[in-house]
Amino acid sequence: MSKTLIGPRLRQLRRDRKQTQAQMARTLGISASYVNLLENNQRSLSVQLLMSIADNYDLDWRELTQDDSSRRIAALRSAAQDPIFTGDKPDLQEIRGAVDHAPRLVEQFLQLHRAHRSALEKVMQMGGSDAASELLKTSPETMIHDFFRDHQNYFPKLESAAEEVWNGRFTTPENRYNELRERLEQDHAITVVVRRIDDMGDALRYYDETDRVIYLSQALNGANRVFQLAHVLCAVQFPDVLAEIAGSSGFTSAQALSRLRVELANYFAAAFLMPYDAFFAEVESTGYDLDRVAAAFGASFEQVCQRVTALNREGSRGVPFFFLRIDRAGNVTKRFNSTTFHLAEHGGSCPVWNIHTAFYTPGVIMPQFVELPDGDRYLTISRTVHRPVFSEETQDRRLTLALGCEAGYAHRIRYASSYNFDDPKLYAPVGINCHLCPRQACSQRAHQPLFTELPMDENRRGNTRYES
Repeated sequence: MSKTLIGPRLRQLRRDRKQTQAQMARTLGISASYVNLLENNQRSLSVQLLMSIADNYDLDWRELTQDDSSRRIAALRSAAQDPIFTGDKPDLQEIRGAVDHAPRLVEQFLQLHRAHRSALEKVMQMGGSDAASELLKTSPETMIHDFFRDHQNYFPKLESAAEEVWNGRFTTPENRYNELRERLEQDHAITVVVRRIDDMGDALRYYDETDRVIYLSQALNGANRVFQLAHVLCAVQFPDVLAEIAGSSGFTSAQALSRLRVELANYFAAAFLMPYDAFFAEVESTGYDLDRVAAAFGASFEQVCQRVTALNREGSRGVPFFFLRIDRAGNVTKRFNSTTFHLAEHGGSCPVWNIHTAFYTPGVIMPQFVELPDGDRYLTISRTVHRPVFSEETQDRRLTLALGCEAGYAHRIRYASSYNFDDPKLYAPVGINCHLCPRQACSQRAHQPLFTELPMDENRRGNTRYES
């Protein structure tokens, strides 16, 4: 505690209270020069002074010592790689200086960059449509994605809630569904009914709060039935936990808050199916063999893929993965990211990335090493999954799932064990998407990049019509 540095937060506290350094010094009983040294991180904070600040300004001392500078540094480094910025990139020392001395400016810059990214994505998605007014609306999906990312896709209170329910009350995956039904009925007077597909329409699960009945569709397999029951269990047993986390989001839209509570209950359901400690031990011991882990926990492949992105507990951190799910048209239908990787934030549209060719080999895990134009390298794992099939019209509704991590973690993952890491041809040159990718001579280019002029020679035909 004696080496705690809180310079930017102390400066912000003083400014929020509209005090000069001399006025704060009088309040705390120290010199103005010492306040200046503290604000510039040239002196550490003693326990006695920390308590004095907390008492005089009516604060929880933990708010002062909670350091999110690492997150801001990582986010700022990632934003600085955006092709919209030309010239030399700021080095780590410059970025750290900005975070230390202008944290509010950094946060506003990051908000502006997120708004730019969201607007650009919507422009590209809308094409020539006349829905320009939609650009002014904030997407709940983007807001929730950013909220989960800012929390590193890890929510300790939901993990604890899931362990409270699971510990000592549930045994093997084979028995979990029946035991969960009994728990819902005994503790919450909720019954579970599996209904015919025709009776459920397009719904897979419906909870009738008035009659306290959960209706499940026959289209759901065992793992997904347990997941849906665990989702409802979270809503009825831990509404205060959901309300507290959602309340900290700062969301004002009722739609966004409702969607956030759904995603948080889904997080709980995954934690219930795959308790943290046991899950972490399993993935590490098997080298992240996703099928074996799914079999061990009676979970689906997709549930396991999403769960590995949440292994961010201090002392037992897993490989930092990002997760994407795309449909045949290339739309990203779900995205989880506990990292600041560029590919996770914006990727999914590059045809060189094998998430698209995975559709031709359904059910087969396809590893690939990829490199972005800025030199960042990743190992990615792609495989198709099927949505529930309950009619002739819903056949072959395949989606591709992709997990990715920095290439430096590849040695921990069994899918990379057969590759020669020293092979210069190991990495496929991919981009975020054609609109942003500055690569030249790419045979898969479909669009002129927005921020780069490709060379043009009227007497030469290159790989594509966009360059020669």
